[in-house]
Order: sequence, then C-alpha cells, then structure tokens
Amino acid sequence: MSEIAHLAATIFKRAGKASRFIVAIAGPPGAGKSTLSASLHDLLPVGTAEVVPMDGFHYDDIVLERRGLRARKGAPETFDFAGFETLLKRIRAGEPDIAIPVFDRSMELSRAAASIVATETKFILVEGNYLLLDEEPWSRLAPLFDFSIFVDVPRAELERRLLERWHGHGRSDEDARAWIASNDMPNIDRVLARRRQADLVIGDHARF
Repeated sequence: MSEIAHLAATIFKRAGKASRFIVAIAGPPGAGKSTLSASLHDLLPVGTAEVVPMDGFHYDDIVLERRGLRARKGAPETFDFAGFETLLKRIRAGEPDIAIPVFDRSMELSRAAASIVATETKFILVEGNYLLLDEEPWSRLAPLFDFSIFVDVPRAELERRLLERWHGHGRSDEDARAWIASNDMPNIDRVLARRRQADLVIGDHARF
C-alpha cells in the first residue's frame, strides 16, 4: 500500500461513524497541498469526499489595490478570513448543500458557488497555507478540524516548484524570481515558523 493510500485508509478509519469528518491539509506555497487533496479525494469512497480550498477566499485584486496589499497577495491578511471561518462553521454544523468559492488561477480571481458540499458529503478535505497558523485570527480554526496534516517540503524544492509554476503562468524568469523573493518566500517562512503541531507531517518523500 502506498503512503497516500495508507493515509486515506487512516482518515477513513478515524472518521468511524461520524456523519462529517473535516481534515486540514496545510503547508507552504508549492508544497503540493492541492495534489494531495485531489489524491485523497480519489482514494476515499466515491461520492463521500469534497475538497474545500482556502484559496477561494482570496480578496480580489481590486480590493487588494485599495488596501495597499496587492504586492502581498497570498499573505494571511489578503484572505477573507471571516468568510472562510463562517463557511467552515457551516460545514461543521452539517448544513445541507453549501456552495463554496474556488480560486481560478487562470483569471486570478475567485468564482463564487463554483462547487457544492452536498448534504451527504462525509469527508471534507480543507486545503490551504494558513490552516495551522498559530496567529490570530487563524488559530480560531483549530476546533473546526478533526484531523490535520502538514506537508513539509525543503525551501529549495519549494522555490523550484514555484518558479516552474510562475513560468507556467506566463511570467518571465526575472519577474517570477522577483515575485518569489518578495512574496512567496516570506509567506513560506511565516508558515514554517508559526505553525501549530499537526496530527501528521508528510515529508517530501511522499508521492501524490
């Protein structure tokens, strides 16, 4: 059994007879959280899991410009925390058919009601950079999760992946490196320095 298949089995077992089981999948930018979430989604029983990405709560660029935060896009203060927390509380409460926003990187904006957490969805895979951030207000999320995973990847590998990502989105090498140095790396350092303990840490050796 692969490590990811074993992880899916662990989540399934821990959930037991719970009608809803919320998993936090945290880690710095470029760690592979979205890939891991998608893999777990596919390994859990068909129709029982839904991925809820924190990125859907990015403030729009227009809002960031008004607040002088455009150059810090991706930092904790550039997300609608209150909206995200409210969504997780609704999911925790078991409300039926909850619409969730999804960030569309091709357009650099969030699409409202782009996915649905159905009434019968048992496994909620929440993924995002700051789910385990030990700073207010983010630390208020802790009671909303049943199980937490931190994806730990060396900084050099994160930088390589982010450079590849930004090249893929059309940035020049110079622009991509400047953005990583001024924006992504400070966010990475904040995640690594200020994270709470996870129930499970997955290293870079994991393949998902």
